[in-house]
Amino acid sequence: MNGSPPFVDTNVLVYAHDRSAGPKQELAKKLLDDLWRAGGGSISVQVLQEFYVAVTRKVPHPLGSDDAEAIVRDLAAWQVFVPGADDVLAAIRLHRRLHVSFWDALILHSAAALGCDEVWSEDLNAGEVFDGVTVRNPFAPTPPS
Repeated sequence: MNGSPPFVDTNVLVYAHDRSAGPKQELAKKLLDDLWRAGGGSISVQVLQEFYVAVTRKVPHPLGSDDAEAIVRDLAAWQVFVPGADDVLAAIRLHRRLHVSFWDALILHSAAALGCDEVWSEDLNAGEVFDGVTVRNPFAPTPPS
């Protein structure tokens, strides 16, 4: 991989804007602030779509459509992967090979296509490496040293 910024899965973005997420909101906000200071992260169109739906319909305190759109517009300044039909087919093969959900396979494929070394997600097994992309769960407790 080429060391592109970490690929940020939808749940991290949603927690940053979900007032009911408690400590996860604070941690997600800090992670995203750090990424913005470093020049931005990596995402995909899938993440932008899922984020918009989640923060306007699925969280206990939904954002208004205009506010959510403004956030999506800001995130569009990051490195964004736009999958085509060949990418969907690659994700299907990855789904079969890795035994992960199709949507998670598309996230992993998108991260790899952007050259990311790491994907931040709560939905995949932290520490696992899929096609050169390491999963990091930023919300997992840090083991004592």
